[in-house]
Amino acid sequence: MPDAIFAHPRLARVYDAFDGDRGDLAAYLAIADECGARRVLDVGCGTGALAILLARSGHTVVAVDPAEASLEVAKLKDDAARITWIHGDATSVPALDADLATMTGNVAQVFLTDNDWAQALQGIHAALRPNGYLVFETRCPERRAWEEWAADIDPVNLDVPGIGHVERRLAVTDVSLPFVSFRYTYRFLADGAVLTSDSTLRFRSRDEVESSLAANAYRVLDVREAPDRPGREFVFIAAA
Repeated sequence: MPDAIFAHPRLARVYDAFDGDRGDLAAYLAIADECGARRVLDVGCGTGALAILLARSGHTVVAVDPAEASLEVAKLKDDAARITWIHGDATSVPALDADLATMTGNVAQVFLTDNDWAQALQGIHAALRPNGYLVFETRCPERRAWEEWAADIDPVNLDVPGIGHVERRLAVTDVSLPFVSFRYTYRFLADGAVLTSDSTLRFRSRDEVESSLAANAYRVLDVREAPDRPGREFVFIAAA
């Protein structure tokens, strides 16, 4: 089941406001052009930030996510109905002969078990054309991002258009490496409603990720730094 932050209709509507500027996505547009990709599969598309950018840049886009509430938000942005939206996960996608598959927003870290991660990689592989590309990011465990999260105790208050003032707090609830759990608490000032979302991520080392890709019939072509987060994340580029 998707986390409430993506699956609860009220939280999905404020997700983009708190997610802020998505300047990080420019690197993915550049990689899509570098790969000569025409048809792109966006896995874990969420509220559609990358899918919309890709479609506006002339790519044919199929976007998949297990959180229906997030998909509903994404569809509202697709005013020209250029994108094929699929409610499901990577194993729900049919053979697309896609040139490129992407996973942004550290989606790769939500697969907690080796089996779930392998099934996702296999589902994506089946959707790609021969020698198609898979590009995704994952946080570097050595940077211990959870320590920064734990220190970030100040609430964030935003006035979200159409919703009003919303306060968000973040708390790290458990660190049992390679798993890190945290909770977002949202308070809607208009009516006092309080909603929480609990998440757990898995922090895999570079070697672990490379081994898992090789075990599922991918070739690692390059491992880069995220341009806007140097030293914090790995960006993997692999070929099926």
